[in-house]
Amino acid sequence: MRATLNKLAIELEKIDDFMLRSEKDFGGLLDQVHPTQRANAVNLMHYLALRSLDIRELQDALHEVGLSSITSSESHVRGQLLAIMQHLGAKKTSENIFTYSTGKKSLAKKSTALFGQKQIDSVPYIMLTFDSKMADDYEKVKNMLQSGMNVARINCAHDDEATWFRMIEHVKRAEKITGLSCKIYMDLAGPKIRTVLHKKKKLEVAVGQTVFLVDEALLGQEKHAIGCSLSGVSEQLNPGEIVLFDDGLIEARVEKTEVGKTKLQILRISSKKPFIKAEKGINFPDSILSTPALTEYDLACLPFIQQHADIVGYSFVRNTQDMAQLQQALGTEHKLGLVIKIETPEAVKNLPDLLFSGLKEKNVGVMIARGDLAVEIGFERMSEIQEEILWICEAAHVPVIWATQVLDTLNKSGIATRSEVTDAAHAALAECVMINKGNHIIRTMEALRNILIRSGGHHVKKRYTFRPLSIATRFMTR
Repeated sequence: MRATLNKLAIELEKIDDFMLRSEKDFGGLLDQVHPTQRANAVNLMHYLALRSLDIRELQDALHEVGLSSITSSESHVRGQLLAIMQHLGAKKTSENIFTYSTGKKSLAKKSTALFGQKQIDSVPYIMLTFDSKMADDYEKVKNMLQSGMNVARINCAHDDEATWFRMIEHVKRAEKITGLSCKIYMDLAGPKIRTVLHKKKKLEVAVGQTVFLVDEALLGQEKHAIGCSLSGVSEQLNPGEIVLFDDGLIEARVEKTEVGKTKLQILRISSKKPFIKAEKGINFPDSILSTPALTEYDLACLPFIQQHADIVGYSFVRNTQDMAQLQQALGTEHKLGLVIKIETPEAVKNLPDLLFSGLKEKNVGVMIARGDLAVEIGFERMSEIQEEILWICEAAHVPVIWATQVLDTLNKSGIATRSEVTDAAHAALAECVMINKGNHIIRTMEALRNILIRSGGHHVKKRYTFRPLSIATRFMTR
C-alpha cells in the first residue's frame, strides 16, 4: 500500500509542477486581467493545465485508496490537488489558492455583482425576455418581478429606444413598489444574416435541387435565388461547406462560388413544408466569416445601453479581436457588466482566450446561447459542449446564463413536454436561467422556480449533495 501511495504522490507532484509552470508561461496573459479577477484567472490557468492531461488512470487509483479523484473541483483545482497531496504526506502548501469554501464564495460573489440580489441562494437567477407588448403593460412587468424575475432582458434586435425606455421605466417603477431587485440586461443585435427573397415570401425547394445564394443586390438576376442580407458572403465560402437555413431545418452544400453568388445543392429538408422563407436565419457552421461581431447599429445602441442598462450581452463574439473592439467602444470607465454569448464553433474553440479577455472586466459572465450554437455545432454535440462550457467558466469563477428553449413548449402552449422538464432541471448547474418570450411566461417562470428549487437541493454545480431522499426516509421510518 505504501508503494502505491508514494507513486500517487509522485504523479500528483508532477501535475502540480505543470500547473505552476503553466502559470509562469502565461504570466503575460494573467497580468492583463482586472486586479479583482487575478486569482480567478490563475485558477482557470491551473484548470486548463489539468484538463490538457489524461488522468483517468490516476483518478481510478485515487478512488481505490479512498481519496478524492479531483472531480468537481473546478472552482479550487490546485487547492484540491494540494489537499490530496497532504493526505499522502506531502508538506507542500500555499496560501494564495482557492479552497472548496473560498472558491464557492468567490463564484457566489461574482454572480451577485453581475446579477444582483436574489431571494433564494440555492436557486439560479431567472432572466426573462421582454416582448414589445411589455412596453405598455406595467402590471405584467410587476407580476413577473413578483413571480421571481431577477433580470429583465431586452433584445436590441427588436423595437427602438423609445420602446426600450418604457420597458425599463416599468421595471424601475415595479422595483420601487415591490422592494424587489431586478437588473436590466440588453443584448446587442450583432450581424444579422437573414434570407431575402425577390417579390415573394417563400421559395419551394426539393432534395437534390440546385439553388443560388446571392447578395441582396443580385436578386432577380438568377432563377431559384435566395438573397443574403449580408453582402460578400459568397467570396468567403468554399465548395463542400454546409449552409443551413431556418434553424437548420433545411441543409445545403456549397457546390461552386463566384463573386456575389454561391451555387448550393439541397441535401436535407426537415420540415413538412419544403419552403425557404424570407427573414429566416442562415448559418455557416463550416465557414470562417470575416463579419465583425460589433456592427454600426450596435455601436449606435451603446450610448443608450450605457445610460440605462446594468449588463450588456455581446452577440456572435468569436475571438479576442471581437472582445477588444467592444471593450474599446465601451471605454475604461464604463460600469456595465459584460456577458460573452457563446453561439458559434469558433467561440467554443476560443473560450479560454475569450474568458481571459473578459476577466479584464470587473464584472463578466457567459451565456450559452443554445439556439444558434446547436445549429452551428450539431444537436448531437450540444450536451457535451454545454457541460464543457460550464466547467471551464466555473474554473474562472465566471457566472453562466443557460439560455434558449427553456420550457419553451410550456411557455408557448401552456403544457410542458417531459424532456424539457428534465432539461430545465439540468439548468440548475448554471448561475442564471433565461426564459424566452411566450404567452404563458408567468406560469413558465413559476414552474421553472419549482423545478430549480427541487433540483438545487440535490447538487451544487456538478457536485451532488446528499439531502434526505423521501423514498429512503419513508422506507426507514415505516
